[in-house]
Amino acid sequence: MKIKEIIAVLEEMAPLAYAEDFDNVGLLVGDSETESTGVLVCHDTLENVIEEAIAKKCNLVVCFHPILFSGIKKITGKNYVERAILKAIKNDIAIYAVHTALDNHSQGVNKIFCDILGLENTKILIPKQNFIQKLVTYTVPENAQKVRQALFDAGAGTIGNYDNCSFNSNGTGTYKGNYKSNPVVGKRHQLTETEEIKIEVTFEKHLQSRILKALFENHIYEEVAYEIYELQNLHQNIGLGMIGEFETPMNEKDFLLFVKDKMIAKGIRHSAFTGKKIKKVAVLGGSGSFAIKNAIQAGADAFLTADLKYHQFYEAENKLLLADIGHFESERYTKNYIVDYLRKKILNFAIILSEENTNPVKYL
Repeated sequence: MKIKEIIAVLEEMAPLAYAEDFDNVGLLVGDSETESTGVLVCHDTLENVIEEAIAKKCNLVVCFHPILFSGIKKITGKNYVERAILKAIKNDIAIYAVHTALDNHSQGVNKIFCDILGLENTKILIPKQNFIQKLVTYTVPENAQKVRQALFDAGAGTIGNYDNCSFNSNGTGTYKGNYKSNPVVGKRHQLTETEEIKIEVTFEKHLQSRILKALFENHIYEEVAYEIYELQNLHQNIGLGMIGEFETPMNEKDFLLFVKDKMIAKGIRHSAFTGKKIKKVAVLGGSGSFAIKNAIQAGADAFLTADLKYHQFYEAENKLLLADIGHFESERYTKNYIVDYLRKKILNFAIILSEENTNPVKYL
């Protein structure tokens, strides 16, 4: 199996288009045409992880955090990033990162977080903006069903829990072809009026080329009229963070002890207790201080995240319990999810969970 075939499975799990613009996801090191000898899944691709991959004969490392994040002009081995990259290149080991592509997925990092805590009725905390487009096209009635189905098959027409969604309206189309034209309906140089159906469907913007290919291949007209619009609608199934509810509320101290146990956190920093029971909980794996206001607006009783600074604890404003459980801790089960996903999709192939603990934070 080539590395590119494994990448195709990874991109089904976490489409790269879901990643944030600032992020660096996908294949970071290596040749996708190389035959893979095995996959090692880790949280961070450090030098000791590359050594583990070598020992376990895995030439593809799939990591959550990208080892290459910002620009790099030299690779001389002077820091931990460069040493890991050098060792990977010397040993023909490819590195692939998922990061915010999986953060933003409805079944990704934050859904994993919620499931570990047993939260129910979960939904995205910060739905992704500027991600939905609309296609409008026109065709004759006898071609409408074929075009619609092709667009649906290409990924258009999915809205939340519904698929095959479209809006269709009847009208009259007019056109007159020049001497180079070859109209399917009507004749060259002749003004033609024909009954047409206007078809409107929405789709995720990264699917645009696939959607247009389906349109052109299934439309009977010589010249296909279509329009694409950017929509302001939020994508309710893609975005950062998640919010859910406990079936039975608990007091704040019991809640924090419960979280500490479930997430195997060595310590939790938190804001002042509010005196309220904890039922509705917002989570955001990794650095989530930017979402404090979103958690408050969503009516959360508590917000679990990481990397909070001193003054950010004031932002709780006694409206919710704000807790920093640790960056690694908030994402710790992500690599397990990736391994389980790959093992279900790729049978009889070495998919190995890294045994290295790459958490850089230590506790007394």
